[in-house]
Amino acid sequence: MAHPRPSGFLRLLYRAPVLLYRWHCGWLLGRRFLLLDHIGRRSGLRRSTVLEVVEYRPFGAEAVVMSAYGFEADWLRNIEAGGEAGIVIGSRRCAVEHRFLGEDEAVRALSGYLRRNRFIAPIVRCGFSRFVGWRFDGSEAAVRRLVRQLPSIALRCRPRPP
Repeated sequence: MAHPRPSGFLRLLYRAPVLLYRWHCGWLLGRRFLLLDHIGRRSGLRRSTVLEVVEYRPFGAEAVVMSAYGFEADWLRNIEAGGEAGIVIGSRRCAVEHRFLGEDEAVRALSGYLRRNRFIAPIVRCGFSRFVGWRFDGSEAAVRRLVRQLPSIALRCRPRPP
């Protein structure tokens, strides 16, 4: 299934947080969002994408994100192609490595996200419904179905060489 692409206004709105990071004000977004810098797999140009963090794991500095556009997201295809990538989360910048979460780990991460964001749950459910093309109601069965359809990726800061 083709995923809907945002309209011109929404694309501009989605890109606005990049400016905060460029102005070294990413700390305003805390650990709720991160900036992923990556290299275009075909163009070789530096690209930047702001992603919402589903779960932040301070031990090991790992952030779990979900690709709303599935495996076809350009940022995901770029990091899968092996290009250099880095993240800025809060005020910390680091080179990054990635891994895909298994289904059970992704279910736990998304379930925790939904619990922590219960006050905006209707908006979250509506957003997920739009991306997956079916009514996401937040139930355990729906969460499991969603993580099968949209990949969850853990981005971990690479240790600095001595």
